[in-house]
Amino acid sequence: MKRIPFGPDATEAPNVILGLMRIAQKTDDEVRELVRTARDSGIDFFDHADVYGGQIHGCERRFAEAMRLTSSEREQITIQTKAGIVREGPYFDFSYEHLIRSVEGSLEALQTDYIDILLLHRPDALVEPQEVARAFDELEQSGKVRAFGVSNHTPGQIALLKTAVRQPLVANQLQLSITHAPIIAQGVAANMAGLDQSMTLDGGGIVEYCRREGITIQAWSPFQSGFFTGTFLGSPDYPELNEVIDRLAAEYSVPPIAIATAWITRHPANMQVVLGTTTPERVAGAAQGSDIPLTRAQWYELFRAAGYRVP
Repeated sequence: MKRIPFGPDATEAPNVILGLMRIAQKTDDEVRELVRTARDSGIDFFDHADVYGGQIHGCERRFAEAMRLTSSEREQITIQTKAGIVREGPYFDFSYEHLIRSVEGSLEALQTDYIDILLLHRPDALVEPQEVARAFDELEQSGKVRAFGVSNHTPGQIALLKTAVRQPLVANQLQLSITHAPIIAQGVAANMAGLDQSMTLDGGGIVEYCRREGITIQAWSPFQSGFFTGTFLGSPDYPELNEVIDRLAAEYSVPPIAIATAWITRHPANMQVVLGTTTPERVAGAAQGSDIPLTRAQWYELFRAAGYRVP
């Protein structure tokens, strides 16, 4: 498993991490097998959110109940969680009160004294940076949260938070796969007339912004063809792409899912791939893409086969 510089301080982390949003109905044995497979593959970084599961903090609680980590075992892994979505609304809430309450709930559910990384989960249009800063300061000073980041934020939204937040923002979790890559594609086709791909969205340049600021991009839904619309791997909707993936998988002697992982990990931004699967075999297969040295030609061939224009 390749380890990469993480956040502005460049601490080391694996470039493939395990997301646990689908474990609410899994048995103790199933959760332990999933985590054990991840650990055997070199993954010691686990992603949660307070809204994951049938009930608030459901997946965090299921993880803790199944794993029953000792203090030494807890120290060996990174636990990241997210806050800010109010599912009952639904709406978003980055207020001081909500962030503090959410973290307290996560700590109780996870049966831990601290959270390694807290992400703001999707932007709150009514955000008041001073309230976020107040919450972050209290959580850091109390030792309840060690680092902070965001999810699905644009450069402008991050810059706004930075007017008040004094802690470095270590990560930005963004949707990214070979077939869902507007944050990359719009830069490749910049200023091309008559091409939707060339349109600047959300202020543009989030990949470059994060690279410049030392913010690690975490790619969620790395195998989804769109917004939870199913995987592109083996899909009849992407025959050309799967032909290329299968050929490269055979060339590198890995399963196709590893090539889909490698397309993201090959990017020089040193991104992390967030695996959402609960199938241990898929976790092990995807992890094999951690350090596959795709050439530029291979990377762009996959990009074109997904339907993107390369001038």
